[in-house]
Amino acid sequence: MTDQWIDVCAVGDIHEEDVIRFDHGQHTYAVYRSADGEFFATAGLCTHESIHLADGLVMDHVIECPKHNGRFDYRSGKALGAPVCVNLKTYDVRVEAGRVLLGITA
Repeated sequence: MTDQWIDVCAVGDIHEEDVIRFDHGQHTYAVYRSADGEFFATAGLCTHESIHLADGLVMDHVIECPKHNGRFDYRSGKALGAPVCVNLKTYDVRVEAGRVLLGITA
């Protein structure tokens, strides 16, 4: 359940098939834009060794961690095989007036 919507960036700040890092409070998030223009968000650190996922490679709804090449489906957070075995937490995202908003729980 989303309690609060946080303004992340303008829609144009994230290219298709790309990811950006977004820090808010004591948390780091990864915000993605798919090839078909949809937006998604996950926890920003890899569940394997806490590396920033925004430094990784995005392709076909998958984020690949830059350190050990662990891969996740960023739509669901699902870990896609070794070395990652713990799924990423996902967050709601919406677009309003050309802005990308991240839904968080208080």
